[in-house]
Amino acid sequence: MSTIKYIKKSILMLSAAAAVTAQSCSIDVIPQNRYGEELIWSDPSTAELYVNGLYAEFKSFQFGLFPGLGYDNATDALADIMKYTSSTAGNGTVNILVSNANQFNPASVGLNYWSAGYNRIRRVNEFLDGLYKKSVLNDDQKLKYEAEARFVRGYAYFWLMRIHGSVVLFENLEQYATKDHGRSSEDDCWNFIAADFAFAAEHLDKTHLAGRATKGAAYAMLARTWLYAASSAEYDGGQYNVDPLTGVPADKATEYYGNAAAAAQEVVNLANEGLYALDENFASIFTNRNTKEAIFRVDFAAPQVTHQYDLGFTPPRDAPGQTLVYGVPTAELVDEFQMADGSAFSWSNPAHSADPYANREPRFYATILYNGASWKGRTINTTESDVLEGFIPYGTMGDPKRTVTGYYARKMLDPANTDFVINRSTQSWIELRYAEVLLILAEAKAGVNDISGAVGAINVLREKRGLPPVAAANKTGVMQLVEHERIVELAFEGHRFWDLRRWRKAHEVLNATRFTGHRPVAMGDGFGYEVVQADNFDRSFTPALYYLPIPEIEVQRNNALDQIRGW
Repeated sequence: MSTIKYIKKSILMLSAAAAVTAQSCSIDVIPQNRYGEELIWSDPSTAELYVNGLYAEFKSFQFGLFPGLGYDNATDALADIMKYTSSTAGNGTVNILVSNANQFNPASVGLNYWSAGYNRIRRVNEFLDGLYKKSVLNDDQKLKYEAEARFVRGYAYFWLMRIHGSVVLFENLEQYATKDHGRSSEDDCWNFIAADFAFAAEHLDKTHLAGRATKGAAYAMLARTWLYAASSAEYDGGQYNVDPLTGVPADKATEYYGNAAAAAQEVVNLANEGLYALDENFASIFTNRNTKEAIFRVDFAAPQVTHQYDLGFTPPRDAPGQTLVYGVPTAELVDEFQMADGSAFSWSNPAHSADPYANREPRFYATILYNGASWKGRTINTTESDVLEGFIPYGTMGDPKRTVTGYYARKMLDPANTDFVINRSTQSWIELRYAEVLLILAEAKAGVNDISGAVGAINVLREKRGLPPVAAANKTGVMQLVEHERIVELAFEGHRFWDLRRWRKAHEVLNATRFTGHRPVAMGDGFGYEVVQADNFDRSFTPALYYLPIPEIEVQRNNALDQIRGW
């Protein structure tokens, strides 16, 4: 079968537009038939258009989205920091999944990226095959395009590994000549992904258009990859699955943490050259396209390329009767934010409970909208007396479109966008942020027992966030700091559920428990806050969910593909 096929003239005419909208990853070229293959590879602009299309994969996970599962922030709603408000299938599918671990099975899967991921991987391999067999590009151009393509392939494989832990590896197009292919070991898979990102890091430039891979983005993804591999080596130990291909040998943990630290340090080195930096204003990071925190981002431009994040999460009075309020912060997340002096917040502290939203750290005000918060020229009222924007107990309405925890999400909303119903939204999705790299560096250094280096990386972040430095005497102490910082710093950016899984803590944090909210109750001239359940069922997470099943239909199609053992 021909590897690169004829692209219709109408699509080729979009190449000029692609130069403008490439950063939004809006064009995904789909080859139509076999005719004209040589013509395509004789035109360098066509290769550019094809590469632009490959980047569409990053839109599949923008704003914490998971394909086919609810809406933005869906994966954080699988964890303990966000509560989806709906109890109905569709809007509330996340709540159905977390209510019963049996909802995840080979027939329905629950988190299914297999077909979409492998379609993208094949597209990349087709491109690489044509690039070296038929392209008229020079060797330097070929290396750059290969680096970008492998960056995308590594990203698709990273997601498949996050879910399943053992997948089928396709390195070149010749492998597709054979119908049936078996899974590779988890260790081999992580090394394959790391090789893609390492190649990209070696051959990419330091700067590029937004939405296109750079050396820093490749090193950041390489650091993230090695951190996941090291986490499996340290925390799994064969305790949670008997499949012979899952798990990473424990004796590789230190090596892989070292690899993660080295890759993260390369990004720090680029920051020291002026390419990246922590932003002084935390709230503005997510609406400022010039922020140096963004290592890799997906941009949007009205009117053609937009999204609906504001419509999905802004409080109802922003557009009465039209906002959707998919998800809201949990009390567990709210309580994690520290006081301005760096001390822990506690409802048991009379001074804290008397005025719980005063004197909190800056990230709190940039992340959470609470009762009494100022927002778009008004004061948020989440008391039950406000029938439009106030608290409503979870489950009393199928789709309440208002808070079920007493809070609304502030982070990533655009406070200047007042016409999002008509014009939608255009703030960027930041896939890789410099703050995450520092937290990867801290965790990786702890993994190689460099405690001072780990704490130092954390304190670089805390200082920029207006908080005092912290200390830790050992790895356990560092990991407590890392987990806290990842919760508050990366909230609603799609990390928490996957962090709990890679640390093998999800069956402790997400099982046999119900998450909560705070219902404001008028008391004299002020308010008291009553803890209320935001779940009407115990959540369910079993150890089997650390390695989710391959869709049964894929196993049936591939005679060499066996199911993850235990499913």
